[in-house]
Amino acid sequence: SAAIIGIVAGILVVVGVEFIDQVLKIDDPVGACGVHMLNGMWGTIAVGLFSDGTCGEKGLFTGGGAHLLGVQLLGMVSVIAWVAVTMIIVFQILKHTIGLRASEQEEILGLDITEHGLVSSYADFAPAMSQATLSYTKDDAKSVVKVDKTTEPVVPVEKAIKVESYATDTPNKDGTPKITKVAIICKQQKLNDLISALEDIDVTGVTVTNVLGCGMQKGQPEYYRGAVVEANLLPKVKVEVVICKVPTRAVIDAAKSALYTGHIGDGKIFVYNIENVVKIRTNEEGYDALQDD
Repeated sequence: SAAIIGIVAGILVVVGVEFIDQVLKIDDPVGACGVHMLNGMWGTIAVGLFSDGTCGEKGLFTGGGAHLLGVQLLGMVSVIAWVAVTMIIVFQILKHTIGLRASEQEEILGLDITEHGLVSSYADFAPAMSQATLSYTKDDAKSVVKVDKTTEPVVPVEKAIKVESYATDTPNKDGTPKITKVAIICKQQKLNDLISALEDIDVTGVTVTNVLGCGMQKGQPEYYRGAVVEANLLPKVKVEVVICKVPTRAVIDAAKSALYTGHIGDGKIFVYNIENVVKIRTNEEGYDALQDD
């Protein structure tokens, strides 16, 4: 009986997940409906089919007739009805009070960190992941929420954007246009905003890398099951652009406008001089290598 129940359950979970995702078009990324709903129903029915009498009555296939199967089916239908009515009421209350949907930033970061304060809900199985954590900004609340539930002071924009010296776009001594590389370190959830800001000033060629790092604050404390976890490295993205026609100052201003929140972790911008650029396909160099076809 156990072998038969297991074989049916194994087939049912796969078929159920595919049916829910592909046919019903219901977003169930972890297969919860296939595992808990469909196999929960199958397990309830299986008792009425295969019970050996340990629970007080034998099942249909073990000489007990259809009575136990009917009881199990009635129980299954009762639970479905109760859950349907109860959860519709609960979800409607949530929808019209605190809301059902996670914010866009929480979707990007994942609910492990935003709901549970964990880098991963499977931290016990992936200890290396505990070496990195992050803070995130809720734009609608205009505040930073951290793992330790503390808030940071906001840096005024006048102080945050003060720049005493920066690279210029003065041509090289031989008269060729100056080529500059701008590397921008920022939060993961701000990447789309940054790329959109760069596209608005005609910077379309970007290189994006997932990186780990920290500033002078040395990361932030993370708590896992009540114990402090060392978390000196924070996940960030590094966006690199090489420019020649677009002014360097325009790129810096666009990046600051897209990334600024006033909180720790907004990021940094690094500016480098580039000696030369070669487009491999056409063998063009310098200014010509950076232009679109």
